[in-house]
Amino acid sequence: MITLNINTSARCQLVDITRDVENRLTAQGLQDGIVVIYTPHTTSAITINENADPDVQTDMNAFLSKLIPVSRDFRHVEGNSDSHIKASLVGASETVIVENGRLVLGTWQGIYFCEFDGPRNRKVHLKFIG
Repeated sequence: MITLNINTSARCQLVDITRDVENRLTAQGLQDGIVVIYTPHTTSAITINENADPDVQTDMNAFLSKLIPVSRDFRHVEGNSDSHIKASLVGASETVIVENGRLVLGTWQGIYFCEFDGPRNRKVHLKFIG
């Protein structure tokens, strides 16, 4: 297992980690298989989405914040129930196919770490299987 350290700077933020995953893939030398990208935090997530237009990430954060606002009458005493719900909806991991030493992603796809309770220092685990 390889661990990436991610430092976020906002409460809700999407961080493109595609290059980090690609660099670790190259270092591993895996030609064919899969990589699992996983975050072990209950208020963060991993997603694959468009990486050509940053407005997509802005729209995603805005919609999730409108759908699940911070100010709801939640019972969780830490005040971050919205973050837990967002993380559960998006999901803690993604699996990507590796073929010929490259991630099999669509033309406009990137891998994102989703922060919902930052800023924080976070971890993303990568498991290469081949």
